[in-house]
Amino acid sequence: MTQENMLANWIKEEEKLLSAMSNGRLVGHLNQEKVAGLTGLEVMQAVIRGDLPNGNMATTMNYMIMEASPGHAVVQGNPTESVLNVQGFVHGGWFATIMDAAVGNSIHTMLPPGKGYTTLDLSVKMTRALLPTVGRVRAIGRAIQVGRTIAIAEGRLIGPDGKLHATATTTCMVVDIKK
Repeated sequence: MTQENMLANWIKEEEKLLSAMSNGRLVGHLNQEKVAGLTGLEVMQAVIRGDLPNGNMATTMNYMIMEASPGHAVVQGNPTESVLNVQGFVHGGWFATIMDAAVGNSIHTMLPPGKGYTTLDLSVKMTRALLPTVGRVRAIGRAIQVGRTIAIAEGRLIGPDGKLHATATTTCMVVDIKK
């Protein structure tokens, strides 16, 4: 598949998800009463359907959750000029944010009801510069180990041409969600 075709497919998938979010709850944070009794995977799938809000940071940094399955999460982002550094490349903080979302969400999909996570450590290695002309990139997270108190995940950031732009690893603390 060509880069143009891949990008077109990613944009179509994004538009399909956005149109499915008929209630328009794209921004906000989770109401703990609404997610009580839901597993992390059920929460992530509800966010994708638009039944629960996506985080404020996702709107600020222009990314969204595209896929969630046990131990796996895909976050798609569109870096715009608002996230460029002085040299005209996408700032490393944007890389870190979208990677944190992917690896963290992959962990979240493995959590039982009443549990959440918080990032303890995030390591991001950029392998090539990123310009906003890329259109979209995908951060793919994979949980490696999810225990009662500590979870580990890894991820990669790819462009529509399949080229690797960054890798990441994270260690997260599994926490009780207070109601």
